[in-house]
Amino acid sequence: MIQVTELSKKYGGVTVLDIAALEIPKGQAFGLVGNNGAGKTTFFNLLLDLIKSSTGQILNNQIQVNTSEQWKPFTAAFIDESFLIGYLTAEEYFYFIGELRGLKKSDIDAFLVQFEEIFNDEIIGKKKYLRDLSKGNQKKVGIIATLIGSPEVIILDEPFANLDPTTQIRLKKMLKELTVSTNTTLLISSHDLGHVTEVCERIVVLNKGEVVKDIKTSEETLKELELFFTV
Repeated sequence: MIQVTELSKKYGGVTVLDIAALEIPKGQAFGLVGNNGAGKTTFFNLLLDLIKSSTGQILNNQIQVNTSEQWKPFTAAFIDESFLIGYLTAEEYFYFIGELRGLKKSDIDAFLVQFEEIFNDEIIGKKKYLRDLSKGNQKKVGIIATLIGSPEVIILDEPFANLDPTTQIRLKKMLKELTVSTNTTLLISSHDLGHVTEVCERIVVLNKGEVVKDIKTSEETLKELELFFTV
């Protein structure tokens, strides 16, 4: 589904990302971990054509992301609050995304019902602009919006940050069910090793922009990752 070849990004002569080759098959729950500055967000920004690579290319379902926009209709992402439109309410934002996906307001209303527990009566119907919501509630809106229209690829940067424990548990369950039931390709970056190993079937570790581990998740994965980051 996603193929990376000779990809690098440099700033002022300093290489912040250097991935010779990486493939993420369709339907895989893929986790990306690493310390601050490891290159996780840089990789996602390149994958979404938000920044330009220094070398190499990324293919999303055989489409080169920096030369065509044909990958956008089947790809959704939430990186940070800049993906939101602050002067809209949550409902208005969901309707806007739905319209981009060819859905009616009634479709969106029916879609949102299943997330009532995650919204926790703090988002829908409150007539609050997105910019006035808490960081956690903004994160909820951004994540749920990525699910609208059943995209084939979903990219989430630090989806568990700023969420309360109850919502983290519900989100993990939702994401695990998503990949099993829909064959969605899910890419997650996270500093939380426990959460990402629970959700993802494969974990890649970035260190100083390079892939240093590529692990198929097992019962030993969390211990292996903890050992790597404490040595």
